[in-house]
Amino acid sequence: MTFQLGPLTIHLYGIILMLGTLAAAFLAAHEAERHGQDSETVWDALTWLLIGGIIGARLWHILTPPASMVAAGITTQYYLTHPLDALAVWHGGLGIPGAVLGGALAMYLFTRRKGLDFAVWADIAAPALALGQAIGRWGNFVNQELYGAPSNLPWAITIDPQYRLPGFENVSRYHPLFLYESLFNFVNMAFLLWLGRRYAKKLKSGDVLLAYLVTYPTARFFLEFLRLDPSPVAGLNVNQTLMAVIAVSAAVALWWRHR
Repeated sequence: MTFQLGPLTIHLYGIILMLGTLAAAFLAAHEAERHGQDSETVWDALTWLLIGGIIGARLWHILTPPASMVAAGITTQYYLTHPLDALAVWHGGLGIPGAVLGGALAMYLFTRRKGLDFAVWADIAAPALALGQAIGRWGNFVNQELYGAPSNLPWAITIDPQYRLPGFENVSRYHPLFLYESLFNFVNMAFLLWLGRRYAKKLKSGDVLLAYLVTYPTARFFLEFLRLDPSPVAGLNVNQTLMAVIAVSAAVALWWRHR
């Protein structure tokens, strides 16, 4: 969905992503002060995180394109031989797992350069990341993407014919998968904020991040069962498989740290 502002074409999707980013940054700045850190560091790090997140998200999409794009010939090999299309982030999409990985790497490099404790800042960022995801998912709504299996439930959403996947041309109503994930991320943000306060004396630096790496991947693992357009790699839904591995690994890490 777009609108014109003079000679400029404004994408509502981009505005929503920016609102999510700003909301996440304000929350992170507040959390930084609560942790006794300089809130200005959040704004200094923001450019690093945006660049790392966007690069990671695009690379993830290029390496794991959804089944519908593969069927249309838009594969990893296609992107490697069409570099300009690979750079066109407004065509084809971004992958959340890559955004998180890219953002985490950017934060690690930033904190190392500034002599900061990565684990402390990861805990500051975790609830803000959940908030940014919760808001950002509404960009999928305006683009009529990330919907789930066909549904007749009262809260099912109608997808216009031009946005329906092959094989579903005659099906109009679907699970609002973007909404399920958005609502979960709002709840997850609240949970992580509560966890950091309720058990402040018992938690170690990095525990809130590990909690995020249990909660979000677990929710995403189950939501993938409703997804019509997964990303297959070697016959596996790579996003769902990765979520399972991360959730189990983070849970084991938490147990090990507090055993």
